[in-house]
Amino acid sequence: MVTSVNPNTSRCFASSLRPSYSKPNSSQTQLCRLSSGSLSNTFSGLSMAPSTEFSRSRRIFSLSKNESGESASGHGGLTYKDAGVDIDAGSELVRRIAKMAPGIGGFGGLYPLGDSYLVAGTDGVGTKLKLAFDTGIHETIGIDLVAMSVNDIVTSGAKPLFFLDYFATSRLDVDLAEKVVKGIVDGCQQSDCTLLGGETAEMPDFYADGEYDLSGFAVGIVKKDSVIDGKNIVAGDVLIGLPSSGVHSNGFSLVRRVLAHSGLSLKDQLPGEAITLGEALMAPTVIYVKQVLDIISKGGVKGVAHITGGGFTDNIPRVFPKGLGAVIYNGSWEILPVFKWIQEVGRIEEAEMMRTFNMGIGMVLVVSREASHRILENGNGAYKAYRIGEVVRGEGVSYS
Repeated sequence: MVTSVNPNTSRCFASSLRPSYSKPNSSQTQLCRLSSGSLSNTFSGLSMAPSTEFSRSRRIFSLSKNESGESASGHGGLTYKDAGVDIDAGSELVRRIAKMAPGIGGFGGLYPLGDSYLVAGTDGVGTKLKLAFDTGIHETIGIDLVAMSVNDIVTSGAKPLFFLDYFATSRLDVDLAEKVVKGIVDGCQQSDCTLLGGETAEMPDFYADGEYDLSGFAVGIVKKDSVIDGKNIVAGDVLIGLPSSGVHSNGFSLVRRVLAHSGLSLKDQLPGEAITLGEALMAPTVIYVKQVLDIISKGGVKGVAHITGGGFTDNIPRVFPKGLGAVIYNGSWEILPVFKWIQEVGRIEEAEMMRTFNMGIGMVLVVSREASHRILENGNGAYKAYRIGEVVRGEGVSYS
């Protein structure tokens, strides 16, 4: 692994012998996209730090990566678990890891650096990639990749500094890879961070022809006295929701199962809408960085939750102190047509929808009542924002 800080990237090539079923002497080639320079003074502590320091480090289980399984729903409706993703198993894994690395469980890992914290996050885009392969829409999947990491680290109030990507495929299609990386560049521009570098791994026989996988890594920074950590949240605080563009990058194992049951193709029109199912489902994830940092700068924000796999039900409680929960107001925001179609075709229960998808709200801010008035008033101009609920005594999320 190589670290560097100069945004002007070049490539280095490292080959290591790897057995191949069809070509015994073929090799795995890794194209490491690097930038010149070194960590030198500013961030030297990052690479020199002892591995035992896990200060405020955290971990998330990714919930949209598995393939479809056979339906086991007694009520006949589809569930995320039917589609091959077991949220409870993921939670159990996090619980076990927490025994080895105490302090995990939030949206990003915080590492002390002087009077600040470096905040790091990593993620992929899950089986949304399957739809990219089927639709041929590769130009925006890189935006999704950046969004999943930078949206996580901004929940701590951190400004993203830089991003690294990993692109893996069996046979490198340069034109296709260029489209993907262009999306990553677009995502970095939207989040005002630098694409510092990355790696392209060409691994024969490992992926199906024409397919690839992606992962991304973001690092940001926030002053220690400005961290958003949820500790000051109290009953009566307000939940403000920021709208999503659609499914974003979670829940696609279930989406693909619903699509298969519908009898429609990605080229067919989303019922009642002027766009195709492929266009609706491939809408890039909203990058909330600039909007959230602007709202935070005005004060009154106590917690921020990125609504990814696990939906409202599992993500909002992650920012609460013990003994607090949330009530979500049904009908307080616009449910996007794509979610209505998914629920209707899949005959998915409401509780399952709320634990799987963002349902039209991609980011939730926990704010004081005073701050909520200002945010909602400003939301009528520069951006949309909804009052979607409030903090209550108790635990978990209920809907009313």
